[in-house]
Amino acid sequence: MAHILILSSWVAEGHVGLSAGAPVLQVLGHHVTQLPTVILSNHLGFSIHAGGPVPVAQLDDMLVALERNGWLGRLDAVQTGYLPTPDHVDLAVRMVERLRKLSPSAPVLVDPIIGDAPEGLYVDAAAGHALRERLLPLADTLTPNLFELNWLTGLPTGTPTEAIAAARSLHLPRVLVTSPPLPGGQTGLIEVTPGAAMLHPAPRHPDVPSGTGDVLAALVASGVSPGQALGHLTTLVEASRGLPHLDIAGSAPRWRAAAAIPGRSVEEVLGL
Repeated sequence: MAHILILSSWVAEGHVGLSAGAPVLQVLGHHVTQLPTVILSNHLGFSIHAGGPVPVAQLDDMLVALERNGWLGRLDAVQTGYLPTPDHVDLAVRMVERLRKLSPSAPVLVDPIIGDAPEGLYVDAAAGHALRERLLPLADTLTPNLFELNWLTGLPTGTPTEAIAAARSLHLPRVLVTSPPLPGGQTGLIEVTPGAAMLHPAPRHPDVPSGTGDVLAALVASGVSPGQALGHLTTLVEASRGLPHLDIAGSAPRWRAAAAIPGRSVEEVLGL
């Protein structure tokens, strides 16, 4: 099984950020080293919440301690998620650069958690700009939603063709576009590489708890194929509809056994 380090948010109640990605990976037998950028009572979508960012100096000290204990030298993957300030982005950049020296073969997945539609940007714009300019170029895989892809590139993303062009403009090895604009009440993801664009469709549901993007990113970071990750996530979503939080533990036997959702070329699926 894989050893993944994730730098992201943590909540005491519910499943977003680390509290979504880590338990899913642990159910699958992976080892997760967790660094929280913020510690909150619950997701900020609830009217009552408490907590705040973890000081960057404290996170730097934690990384040093983890390294000295020998726990960072054999990482299989690194994932970054919610980074609330430019200083947290700079921490992520330093962390990735350090870990690439310790574990040169470990791929880096950047989940650019900066906003969504219709809410818009939900981090400080300076943090978003820092992520775009300094962290994004270090990614082996990027997992933006449509809003984030549009914000990061400044290009339209209203159609699959536009989303693919925007993803390719980033010149990264792989971009997984989540929540793509698909007809017929569908969503899923588009896997964009320099030579191909593969569509993995899935049903779109309106009553899904937060945290689905965190789960997908963690699964992909662990080495699960995008189609298999979406298969796990789709079954988890169906089991969690109408609930306040994702039912990660209760539905684990179902989503763990889910089959992969095969990918097909975008041209083939949409008749382009």
